[in-house]
Amino acid sequence: MNPTRRRAAGRIAALLVFGLAFGYLEAAVVSYLRTLHEPVRQHYYPVRPPDDLFPLLTLDQVRAAAPQTMKTIAVEVGREAATLVMLAAIAWAVADSAGEWAAAFAISFGVWDIAFYLFLKLLLDWPASLFTWDVLFLIPVPWVGPVLAPVLVAAAMIATGVWHLQRESGGERVRVGLGHWSGLVFGALVIVVSFTMDWRNIMAGGMPRPFHWPLFGAGLAIGLASYAAAANPRRGR
Repeated sequence: MNPTRRRAAGRIAALLVFGLAFGYLEAAVVSYLRTLHEPVRQHYYPVRPPDDLFPLLTLDQVRAAAPQTMKTIAVEVGREAATLVMLAAIAWAVADSAGEWAAAFAISFGVWDIAFYLFLKLLLDWPASLFTWDVLFLIPVPWVGPVLAPVLVAAAMIATGVWHLQRESGGERVRVGLGHWSGLVFGALVIVVSFTMDWRNIMAGGMPRPFHWPLFGAGLAIGLASYAAAANPRRGR
């Protein structure tokens, strides 16, 4: 293995180890949060199993039952923002260009997300299946969906990120133009919409409505197609 490819392999290994460790840390935090918030949940839903996340408590219910928990919610939002900063920072530390940064971020994010669910299963025996619904994110509104959806996104991010770093380590630059970036961003936004389109119902204490798989699939396909177009070695010659 030449030095360039060895360095690429080392960077990928570092991102994998970081993502795994960070996934465990995230799962550990969630296990603490569930223990902390369970008494409040039981106050309103005494017969609901602890593994059922929905319906979520409304902010008014939380304020009435445990006003101090509102501070915990604010801290949780800050923790989520810090998580993104940390994933971006590790990518920045190993990248030599904007394209490599995006690839490294995709790898660390994808590994972190999948590891999070694997460790949740180990620590809490949750989720029951890949079709169990989860609260994925809180910024700027709740993102919800079956676990399978973020896992598919994470797998795609890992695969494309690893391929990108390996390709560039071999001296083959991947030219991601403005049109490709536009497609990637648009596909990501479509996926986000599929996760957040029901946020008002969720915040009002409603049960999740059926997930919009066609919209999600369209967003994922747009993103993958945009990257595939940029990665095609025949383009730009």
